[in-house]
Amino acid sequence: MTNPKVRKTLILLHLYFAAFMAPAFGLVAVSGGLYLLGNKGKVERVAIPLPAGISLDFKSGTLEADIREVMKSADIDQNFEYLKIRANQVQTRPTSKTYVEFKQSRHGLTATRNSPNLQYAMMELHKGHGPKLFKTYQKLVALALLAVVLGGFFVGLLAKTYRKKVIVASVVGFGVFLALALLA
Repeated sequence: MTNPKVRKTLILLHLYFAAFMAPAFGLVAVSGGLYLLGNKGKVERVAIPLPAGISLDFKSGTLEADIREVMKSADIDQNFEYLKIRANQVQTRPTSKTYVEFKQSRHGLTATRNSPNLQYAMMELHKGHGPKLFKTYQKLVALALLAVVLGGFFVGLLAKTYRKKVIVASVVGFGVFLALALLA
């Protein structure tokens, strides 16, 4: 490399970004690892009685306001930031903390209060089902990860002593990735 200041700056940025991402990757490693080992977490589900004759149109443009009204009329004290809407089911979000699930069937509307344990809550954060602010943080972490990977790759290429090792490791890594992706 011709300019040691550029390399030093890239290494420093690499370290700052890695330190910034460490908590997020700690969460991903712990929650994902436990999940893959069979600990998927648990949710305590409690049915919530609803007033007779209450219903929701899950395709309504005012669904969020309608749900807030149903929750108020049913004395459900639960804050939420946004909704996850499926064909016959709506969840209040985030699901990384206690949330309410509404299901519409031919028998009527039902509601359930769902309280996740720590592992389930961590997986919900891991999957991007957390609060909006945390989702924004996760997007920043994703950008930082890209910067760290590309920055580390270029720092390695810029240093003559590491260039060959970086190229070999990258080719092997890409080969493993491609082989596993094709087997998937």
